Amino acid sequence: MLLKEGITLFSKNPSLMLQYLDVLLKHSNFTKAAKDLYISQPYLTQVIKQIEQELGVPIIDRQSQRLKLSEAGKIYYHYLEKQNTANAMLTQELSQYTHPDKTTIKLGVLQSLGSFLLPLFLPKYLQEHPAVNLILVENIPTVSEKLAINGEIDFFIGQNPETISPSLRLETAKTESYYAIIPATSPFFEKKKQQLSIGSIPIKALLSSPLVLSSPGSAIRNQVDSLFNKYKIKPQIILESQNIITAVELATHGLGLTIVPTSIINKLTPGAYNLYPLSSNLISLNYFIAMNLTKTLDSYENDLVESFLTIGK
Repeated sequence: MLLKEGITLFSKNPSLMLQYLDVLLKHSNFTKAAKDLYISQPYLTQVIKQIEQELGVPIIDRQSQRLKLSEAGKIYYHYLEKQNTANAMLTQELSQYTHPDKTTIKLGVLQSLGSFLLPLFLPKYLQEHPAVNLILVENIPTVSEKLAINGEIDFFIGQNPETISPSLRLETAKTESYYAIIPATSPFFEKKKQQLSIGSIPIKALLSSPLVLSSPGSAIRNQVDSLFNKYKIKPQIILESQNIITAVELATHGLGLTIVPTSIINKLTPGAYNLYPLSSNLISLNYFIAMNLTKTLDSYENDLVESFLTIGK
């Protein structure tokens, strides 16, 4: 096991250590990073060295042209992320008792989905409802569905409700179309164009390209898999990721083609790739908010559902 007994430095504050590492990797320079962090360069150097001594391995690769995480450093960074998430969840869970005057609502969502969907309605909702203590419970959809059925969370947000349990009641927000991201490495790529004409690429040829996709089980992947089955295609999947944003970044940097909804496309900056719109008759995406069929909503919960439904307007 990488972590040794007795590690104490920043073990109770992983967010601070993540900040130190992020800024250091950003600048690739201890002096510039320390200045940005408002600490001294010797102190930052000492912190990193002490961590490496406690772990027994280097976490920074100093041999490359730019500073980067070593392989052991990547494991440590992932450990810090998990600790930081666990601490945040504990704080959120306890807040229902530390703030008994507030109404607690537990909302389940896939992390990658929440990253672009929640900002569309939550900030305004929480601003208008200061008495609500909202707890995000980030899980894959199958887990969120079970938690909602069992009453362990109040709602969960998902995509494409076709297979959702009849024990849940759904409200659907909007329908989105899909795009294929075609990297410069693809034979379908056209220079000096950002968006290609719909129908200009045969769908079977498109789906037979090298692909970067979200992991099996996600709503987006389920729909893409249905296209493989429909056209009897054995896909060439180069890489799978649990985070659709990771798949998008890899596609735009040339690893392979990917298929994503419009809401993600809207956040991209122009680059060496084409956007190819897919017919909504072929594939489309519906967002929904689900709750236990027997659940009676109070005014705060009803307003949350109504707020969610505004994302399609």
